[in-house]
Order: sequence, then structure tokens, then C-alpha cells
Amino acid sequence: MSRPLVIKIGGSTLGSADTTFRDVAALAAAGSVPVVVHGGGAEASKWLEAMGIPSRFERGLRVTDERVLPVVVAVFAGLVNKRIVSAINAAGATAAGICGADGRILECRIAAPELGFVGEPVAVHTRAITALHAAGIIPVIGPIGFVPGQESDQLVNVNADTVAGDIAAALNAERLVFLTDVEGVRDANGTAIPHLTAEEARGLVSDGTVSGGMIPKVEACLHALSLGVSVQIADGRRAGILRSLDGAGTVLTF
Repeated sequence: MSRPLVIKIGGSTLGSADTTFRDVAALAAAGSVPVVVHGGGAEASKWLEAMGIPSRFERGLRVTDERVLPVVVAVFAGLVNKRIVSAINAAGATAAGICGADGRILECRIAAPELGFVGEPVAVHTRAITALHAAGIIPVIGPIGFVPGQESDQLVNVNADTVAGDIAAALNAERLVFLTDVEGVRDANGTAIPHLTAEEARGLVSDGTVSGGMIPKVEACLHALSLGVSVQIADGRRAGILRSLDGAGTVLTF
């Protein structure tokens, strides 16, 4: 398997991602079949609210109890996943939607008892991903994993950014690109920083320059870097961004 580009599409760009889907299809048409990992937490929250189930978060992770888990699985492995697959297919490529439980791709353990059915990856088994990729089919992967069981595996909710990093590392990816709704990591003056080392990124988090929703994104980048993957944060709202990554957003290196 050639070293693929792994693209993480977050909930912040899903609503305006038509350009992204065309970019993904164009990459595949040019012979560079990417691997797509997606989130969709806002959609899950919407469906939980409609069902009268409150959303609770601990350390940025959704508490996933017996009522939340079926909704999260349905949204991440079903609704959001198939919307992305349909959009990529309509753009002219061939995509197939799976989640980390399919082919037992994303093996996990329970992250913490207080979080319920939230998984922490322990191993990535890439056979199903590489089979699709080798056939020229874009794998679109939802963030549901499994905890091995004797009679049945337990489905678990997994942080999508973490999933992206672990899958990129297991595939020896050329690069992991996090598509967001900002230009990149910004300095104290609000200017996008083109290049950061892991040490510099940690410093920006500790001194408060990186704040709010960018903190978990940078932490996810640092996690991917620790696994040996080159990482880039780019603005998913920009047309053609995936075909012109050089100089775009923020590249993080060791």
C-alpha cells in the first residue's frame, strides 16, 4: 500500500464541505486515493436533544451511557458517514463507509469508567482499510471502535481526532490533515503560524495563546506526532485546499 494522505473532516466543516468532497474525489482521480476519518459531534448532540437525552462532557469527551451509545453509533457509523460517502460518490469518486468496528479495525479498551462506553485505542488492524484502498475505493471511517468480548464485541464511542492519528500512524500515512474552520494555529496577534514544532505548540497551549476549541485539535496533532505522523491543520472552507496544501495552514513537526 502506498503511503496515503489521511484527511480528518471535523463537524465544523461538515456543513460547508462540498468543496472538500470535490477535492477528495479529485485526489482519487489523480491516483492519490486518500483515507477519510470524520467526526460529527454536533449532529449527535442534535439527535440526542431531540430524543430528550442530555449531552455531558468530561475532559472534552462525551459521556456515553446506555442511552447515548445507540444514538452515537447510529449517527457516526450511519447518518454522518453515509452523507459523506454520498457526497464523495456524487463528486465522481468511489467511497465506502465503515467504522472502527467493521473488520475489527479499531481495537479499544474502556477509557475511564466515569465516561461509560468511551474507547481508548490500543491497536489498529488495517486489513479492511487497505483492501478498500488497494481497490481504488476511498475508505470513509466513522469514530466507533470495539472492545473485544467473548460472545460479542462491545461498541464504543472514540474521539475522532484520536482515531485519525492512530489510523494515520498504522497506515504509515504520508501526512495527516485536520480540516477545520480556521486558517491554522494563530499567534498572540491572531496571525496564522505556518510552522510549529511540538515543543512550540505545547508552549502556546500552556501560555494561553492557543485556547478554546483549538486546544483539543493541537493536542490531537501532538498525539499524531508522537506516533511519527506528519501533521497539518488547514482551513476546510477554502476551495481546492487539499490540492494545494503546500504553505497552507499550520504544519506541525517534531
